[in-house]
Amino acid sequence: MVLYRPVGTKELDLIKESGYCRFPPRLPEQPIFYPVLTERYAAEIASGWNVKYNDDHKGYVVKFEIDDAYCRQFEVHQVGDSYHKELWVPAESLDEFNAQIIGRISVVSVFSDN
Repeated sequence: MVLYRPVGTKELDLIKESGYCRFPPRLPEQPIFYPVLTERYAAEIASGWNVKYNDDHKGYVVKFEIDDAYCRQFEVHQVGDSYHKELWVPAESLDEFNAQIIGRISVVSVFSDN
């Protein structure tokens, strides 16, 4: 399954430190890791939310592939329009989730208000 994730610079730096192989642990106030199912939805979040609310006013969309069979255990939630679909992964499952990533995480879009 190909998934996308909108990220800010701080999260992207942590992904880079992992060799583009892992997502960083969630913060205590973030109980869910939610990659999204479409690049369109990820771009909306990165260009709207990340650019507006991050200190450096930048947002990125990363793309990665994960084992299909493994992903079936997680619920897909539609949170708006028909393409606003997220895979909800409990934070305590993120290490195992990261181990299921096939290949590397890649940056596919960059947004900035500069």
